[in-house]
Amino acid sequence: MSKVLEKKQQVVAEVKEKLSASVSTVVTDYRGLSVAEVTELRKQLREAGVEYQVLKNTLVRRATADSGLTEMDQFLTGPTAIAFSKEDVVAPAKVLHNFAKEHKNLEIKGGIVEGAVVGPDKVKEIASLPSREGLLSMLLSVLQAPMRNFAYVVKAVAEQQEQPEAASAE
Repeated sequence: MSKVLEKKQQVVAEVKEKLSASVSTVVTDYRGLSVAEVTELRKQLREAGVEYQVLKNTLVRRATADSGLTEMDQFLTGPTAIAFSKEDVVAPAKVLHNFAKEHKNLEIKGGIVEGAVVGPDKVKEIASLPSREGLLSMLLSVLQAPMRNFAYVVKAVAEQQEQPEAASAE
C-alpha cells in the first residue's frame, strides 16, 4: 500500500515540475483514437519537442493544487492526455490542432500558456500563430527591408548615371 502511495506522490511531483517548467501545456481528450493514430500523434509531437502523456485526472488535480493552477481542473474530465512544451509556446497547440482537423476524435479541452489558463478557443488561436522560427524570419525580413530598398535606390542611381555617359560616347 505504501509503495502505491509513494508512486502516486512521485507522479504528482513530476506533473507539478512539468507544469512549472512548461511554457505551454495543452489538455486533450483522446477518446476514440486508434493505437496507430495515437502513435502518429506522439511521433509528430516528439518531432516538435513536445512531451505527450496520459495522466489520471486526480493526480493532475493534486499537482495543479500544489502549483496554484486550479483553474485547469475544469479541463480534467474524462480520459486526459497532456502535451508539455518547455521551449516553444506554439508547437503543442499547432500540432494538436492540425491533428484534430484530420482526426475528429481528438478534442482539445484547454491548456496553460505562459502561466495563464486558456480555453480551447484560445488554444486554437495560438495554433494559428507562426512558429518561433517563422516569427524570427518575419522580423529579420522587416529589419532587412530598409537596407535592401536603399541598395536598390543606390543601384538605380548608379545605372542612371552610367546611361548618359554611354549615350554621349556613341
